[in-house]
Amino acid sequence: MSQTPGLDLDRAGSLLLEAADGRLSGPLDAEVISGGRSNLTYLVRGRTGQVVLRRPPLGLVLPSAHDMAREYRVTAALAEAGFPVARPLLLCTDEDVIGAPFYIMEYVDGVVLRGETLREVPPDAARRHGDLLVDTLLRLHAIDYTTIGLESFGRPDGYLLRQVQRWHRQWESAKTRELPLLEEVTARLLDGVPVSPRPGIVHGDYRLDNVMLDRSLTGIAAVMDWEMATIGDPLADVGLLVVYSDQTGLRLTPRVPEGFPSGPALAERYARGSGIPLAGLDWYIAFGHFKLAVISEGIHARYLQGKTVGEGFDTFGAAVPVLIEQAHATLRKG
Repeated sequence: MSQTPGLDLDRAGSLLLEAADGRLSGPLDAEVISGGRSNLTYLVRGRTGQVVLRRPPLGLVLPSAHDMAREYRVTAALAEAGFPVARPLLLCTDEDVIGAPFYIMEYVDGVVLRGETLREVPPDAARRHGDLLVDTLLRLHAIDYTTIGLESFGRPDGYLLRQVQRWHRQWESAKTRELPLLEEVTARLLDGVPVSPRPGIVHGDYRLDNVMLDRSLTGIAAVMDWEMATIGDPLADVGLLVVYSDQTGLRLTPRVPEGFPSGPALAERYARGSGIPLAGLDWYIAFGHFKLAVISEGIHARYLQGKTVGEGFDTFGAAVPVLIEQAHATLRKG
C-alpha cells in the first residue's frame, strides 16, 4: 500500500475494504482529490473498485469545525431522501487509525467544472449550468428536514446572529495579523441581522465547483463538501453563491465559465422559485465575504505552518483583506 500525507492505508485499509462491502479489493493506493482547501478528500483505488475518504485538514483545526460525524449524518439523510450526494458508507471516530476522525463514501463518476475545465464550457452551456445550480439549491431548501431525521441537526432560531459570532471567534483563533476593518464589518453585521425566512437545510459553501455534473453535463450527480451544513437561513447559501459567482479575489483563476449567470441573475431565479423576497440580500452577500475571509485566514495559517497538502494555498493570505473590503463596501451600499 502506498502512503499519502494524512492517510495511513496500512492502518485504514481493513476499514476501507469493510466499508466497500466487496466492491473494493487490495492492494490499495490513494491520492488527494484537488479542489478542497479545508477538509482533505482522497480517492482510494484497489485492484478492483474505488471509494472516497474524507478527513479534517492537517495542522490547525478551528473549534467546532471539520466535524466528520456531522458530514456523515447529513449526507446519509439526504441520500435516503433521494437528493444527489455521494452515499456515505462508514464513519470512523477512532483517531488512532489515521490521526483524525474520517468517513468513507461511494465514488461518484462525473465532471467538476474547475480550473482548465472551465475554459472548455461554451457560454450557452455555462448559462444552463447556472440555472441547474440554482434549481438544485431550491430542491435542497425545500426538503422538510424534520421528516428525514435532521430535526436536531441545527438550531434555526438565532442562526444568523450565532453565525456572525461564531465566525468572529474563528477569526480570533486563526488570525495571523490584525485587521481593524474586520472588526468594523463584524459590528455592522451584528447591528443589521435580518429576519430570517422559513428555515431549511443550509449547505454552507454552495458553489459551482462543489457540485459534480453527470457525464452528459445535463444534471448534477452529487453535491459535495458538506462540512458547514446545518439547519438555518437558506438565504445564507444564496448570498454566498452570489459572492462566488461574481468573483471575490479568493483565487487567481476564474471560478465560473464565460456565460455563467451573474450573481444577481442567480438570486433572481432563486427568488422566483422560492417565493422568498430578496430585498435584504446585501447583508447576506456581505456575510458571505466575511465568512470567506475567515476561512481563508484559517487556510493561510495552515499554509504558514507547512500543514497544507497540494498546491494553490499561497494566494489565500492576500485574499483576506480583499474579501473584508468587499464585505464593508457591500454593507455601506446596502
